[in-house]
Amino acid sequence: MSRNRTEGVTRRLIRKETRGDLPLLACLAALVLALTALCAWAPAFAGGQEDRALRQRVDAAQSQAPLISLSTTPEVFNTQPPAVDMATLLGAGRTLTGQLGGGAARHVSLTDGGSYDYDQASLLAPRPPEPANTSTQLTVSYLPSARAHLRYVNGHAPADRTPLATAPQIGLSQTIARTLGVRVGSRLTLGFAKTPGAQNAPPQAQLVVSGVYRTTAATDGFWTGRETLDQPSRHPQERSAGTVLAVRGLVGLDAADLLAGAGVGGPRVTWQLRADLSGAALDRARALTGPLSHYSADLSAALCQGVDPITDDIACRIDGQTTGPLLLTDFLTPMLAAFTAQDQQARSLSTFAVDALAAVALATAAVAVRLLLRRRQAHLRLQRARGASTARLVVLRSAVAWPVVLTAALLGWAAGRALAPTGTSGLPQPVPAACATAVVALTVPLMTWLAVREPRRPGRLRRSRRKAVVGRRLVLELTVLLTTAAGVVALRSQGPDGILGAVPVLVALAVVLLLLRICPLVLRLVLRQARRGRGTVGFVGAARAAHDAPATGLALFVLVLTLGTAVFGGLVHRTIDDGLITGAAWTTGADASATVSGTVTPAGAATTGTRTAVQRLRILDLAGQADGAAIPQVAVVTVDPRQLAAVAPKSPLAKALLSGLTADAGAPLPSFLSPGLRARERTGGFTTTVVTPGRPPVDLTLKPVGTLTHAQLDDPLLGPVTALLPAGTPLLITTADADRLLPQQPSGSTVLLLKGDTPATARPVALRSAAAMALGPLARIRVRSETLDTLRADGLTRGLGTIYTVTSLLAALTGLLALALELTLTSDERSRTTSFLRTLGLGGREAGALHFLQLLPLAVASAAGGTLLGLLEPRLMAGTLDLRQFTGGPAQPALRTDYSLTLALVAGVTALVLTAAATETVLARRRRLGAVLRLT
Repeated sequence: MSRNRTEGVTRRLIRKETRGDLPLLACLAALVLALTALCAWAPAFAGGQEDRALRQRVDAAQSQAPLISLSTTPEVFNTQPPAVDMATLLGAGRTLTGQLGGGAARHVSLTDGGSYDYDQASLLAPRPPEPANTSTQLTVSYLPSARAHLRYVNGHAPADRTPLATAPQIGLSQTIARTLGVRVGSRLTLGFAKTPGAQNAPPQAQLVVSGVYRTTAATDGFWTGRETLDQPSRHPQERSAGTVLAVRGLVGLDAADLLAGAGVGGPRVTWQLRADLSGAALDRARALTGPLSHYSADLSAALCQGVDPITDDIACRIDGQTTGPLLLTDFLTPMLAAFTAQDQQARSLSTFAVDALAAVALATAAVAVRLLLRRRQAHLRLQRARGASTARLVVLRSAVAWPVVLTAALLGWAAGRALAPTGTSGLPQPVPAACATAVVALTVPLMTWLAVREPRRPGRLRRSRRKAVVGRRLVLELTVLLTTAAGVVALRSQGPDGILGAVPVLVALAVVLLLLRICPLVLRLVLRQARRGRGTVGFVGAARAAHDAPATGLALFVLVLTLGTAVFGGLVHRTIDDGLITGAAWTTGADASATVSGTVTPAGAATTGTRTAVQRLRILDLAGQADGAAIPQVAVVTVDPRQLAAVAPKSPLAKALLSGLTADAGAPLPSFLSPGLRARERTGGFTTTVVTPGRPPVDLTLKPVGTLTHAQLDDPLLGPVTALLPAGTPLLITTADADRLLPQQPSGSTVLLLKGDTPATARPVALRSAAAMALGPLARIRVRSETLDTLRADGLTRGLGTIYTVTSLLAALTGLLALALELTLTSDERSRTTSFLRTLGLGGREAGALHFLQLLPLAVASAAGGTLLGLLEPRLMAGTLDLRQFTGGPAQPALRTDYSLTLALVAGVTALVLTAAATETVLARRRRLGAVLRLT
């Protein structure tokens, strides 16, 4: 009976205390709800941004070239007469993906049904009209994807089903047809290489020209690497003097069948596989790369069991057709590896913000529990006096708070799961959510135990106890400082991870400890000055602030960490945004750039209102004049400095070239060198001999007039040219006078920079039109505004910005809550002081000034500490804060502090403290004399 009565009293007591503590319990619930919801929502959102970033990279790469391809050569001589069924063989490519294990076959698809290419064949008739060409090589290709990028101006495309008793058909570009001297209806006699073991003489075949086409501009980079379909190329004859003319033409599907019947060996058949990374792209890519690693072995085991009797090589059977071994080309796996490194850097940067938010939230929870216990301090003392044990009081407090915390955790998790995007590679993280809930829940019994435990009996040696307290504080501060220093060193040496991501929190704690040491000293100096004054408000305010400074450590930590995280996030945002602008300018060089293979002359004059500058890139072998040492593979760029200065008047590179690249007639060509090239030839100039097929060799003498600085090498004007070179290639820039000595060549590249003078000519459509008009439809055109939009839309960049925005906002709200709770917790002391002075005749205006002076040191310390932390963190992490992958620029972007955001945050903290002082002043004025006397 008594036991039931006791349990009933306990339940009523719990319900009563719960009703009295509802506001503070609601604060704890809000914190737990936000943390658990973030653990459920943030990983799914971040996974979606990672999927988007990977999908963007894969789609951009697949628009230019296949990332996964299979190739083989059909054996045509295993039947009599030789034959191949190319339509059946290409169609069988769809069955090859079935060998991908682990369900990866669902994530790939065949593109355009496959293609094939023959080895170069000799054009026996007709002979090209140019006498300089000693021989002509024609490559026959079947490329269905090219049809969308061609327009036939004469005749028609080659037929996929050639009419009976007619020769295979071939289509040529206008330029190639003009070079060969043929037209629609002309017959081409080709000599192919013989197949050893099956033929004694090279086979010959005839093709008829069915149509002449003109290439159309492509925005997806289709023509990159396929320029020979439009333009012929020339190269020296091997083992003999002369020039070889190399051209390429397109045939229909059954041309291989007809050529096999004429005794021509099989072509190289290629199936292009397109990776489908819709939905959870990162998970799909990882599921695909595993089977791809042993895809070639699986194909060989399933399809390749015999040996070809003619070539003695492995023989495979694909849908009844005998072929050679299958070759797999996989560029997706290296791309995923590079993306994983970029993604890891983005995750590391996000870890700093997430850890700071967790620290702010847990500190706010501690402040809320302190206030909760402060409100119940008298009640706890009464229960303690009545004989309640420490364990009973701890259990009673926990029984009040734990159901609220657990309910908030479940609601937050459910809300986060409901708001989280579905179908992404990110999964909710229940373990961090459970840990956050457990830490908040355990804070209540721990702080309750510290508040109600049995105090130690006062000893005799009071001075020794004080020394012990001071010693413990020194040990604690040294431990924090040493741990912070070790964390910073480890972070700079090995980069961030799950543990080292909390180093900024330790730095914030170290800053707060330093502020707690400095603030009393400063306040004592202010107190000395206030003693000499006439008024008492300044003296009392400084004295109270100095007295309360150690007690505001937790609130100061929350404010410093919140402000520091926001400043750091603003710095990352500003640095990335400025870096994106630099990266877009580096990629395009000007408002737009167009790149085409070969050293060509742009057609026509520049469009009205558009400035242009031409850069021609050649790879030459140089020799030092001083010692004759050979320096191979030097990138020689010819430019007109006046054109560069017109396109970019403020460019440091253009200014240096304009003043240095001045040459007299017959004098050596002035040139600027990269530091690496200058180090290999410290004195003297260079000589080179340029050999062009069909023309006499040209000797050039290059005279160095300067060395390019790092700023000049990183100038956006060199961006499009540098993108064509491997890293570490020696660079030499000389005047465009060299172009008059050197003939046009199919090797090398030509870059055209464009700048619009008016809004109409600076539009992307106008820039693309001007570039295509100058360099033709094969030019790869990049527009700066479009490139900048693409960089800003990158999933990793947007995801990082969103994470910092959300965490900074939540940290700011949590910090405001912590400050409000801390001010509420310490308001009784300030109100008691003010009330006592009011009984002595202190006026209302002086009381408001006293409230303000008591809170002013907290505002100043938090603003200074937060700003210092936000500016100090990036410098401490300079070795690990690599933002170059998010910007696309040539070098690590310089850290740019967002001073407007910093000033706004400092003003916000100051305004908050002023608002708190004004609120306490208003509440103090409303108290009647009886309430004032009771407070005193």
